[in-house]
Amino acid sequence: MSTIKIGALVDGRYRIEARIGHGGMAEVYEATDIINKRKVAIKMIREDVMKNPINLRRFQNEATIASSLNHPNIVKVFNHGTIEGRPYIANEYVRGQNMKDMLDFRTSIPIAEAVSYMLQLTSALFYAHQHNIIHRDIKPQNIYVMPDGTIKLGDFGIAQAGGVDDSFTKTSEIVGSVHYLAPEISQGKPASIQSDIYAAGVTFYELLTGHVPFDKDTPVNVAVAHIKERFPPVKKYVPNCPKEIEKIIANATRKRLGDRYKGADEFYDDLLEISKRPDLLKEKKPLLARIFGFK
Repeated sequence: MSTIKIGALVDGRYRIEARIGHGGMAEVYEATDIINKRKVAIKMIREDVMKNPINLRRFQNEATIASSLNHPNIVKVFNHGTIEGRPYIANEYVRGQNMKDMLDFRTSIPIAEAVSYMLQLTSALFYAHQHNIIHRDIKPQNIYVMPDGTIKLGDFGIAQAGGVDDSFTKTSEIVGSVHYLAPEISQGKPASIQSDIYAAGVTFYELLTGHVPFDKDTPVNVAVAHIKERFPPVKKYVPNCPKEIEKIIANATRKRLGDRYKGADEFYDDLLEISKRPDLLKEKKPLLARIFGFK
């Protein structure tokens, strides 16, 4: 069975309404939970992907780790199980687009809006870290933006829980997305709270500028740049970026672990301070733009 039929009932409670997505790992369906009378998203591992035991473990890893979390800015997992031998996850139905698609459309995000998203992201991260869970794949593709401005962090496929057997990621393969990988991860060191913070810092940079900090021709060159090259200033793309914002990004993306924010709560607190200062969040237009009225 490669796809589920529309109208089918999964596990006696989820009526499949429509196929809404198809990713590298899974098919996603809109469904109605006939017991709780709510809309859910059913994520089912693809048959071809399931043949690789590492993929199967990652999918099951996501189901068990994410289902233990309950935070307004994390995609809620209601249930998980198998249907005809294929694992599925019943998620909260997220009405929104991922942040990467939003960025592709809008190119960059105004400071006040970006700060609002980052406050929510760092709140979600602090909560996950308090529950001994490291996400390990923070990037705009894994963050969903609702029409009301709420964000939801999803995709815990390569997340790591304290005390969990993590042998399936202890291979020579470095997991995560190279543009967001902390320098120590590329050097083969273990993931930590601070590697999530680094990736969140890169995400903040990308929201404001529309660019990743290091866009090289090969993944290896990107990783080397994260290790060796100076992190580019936001001002390169946003000339009027307040120095307080630059400082937050710098504190999140320091090369050395010891120089970075110790926890997502520190990152959150600095964002909160800035959010209380409307003078910093207003988009400042260059002098010529103010005189002649162009952007």
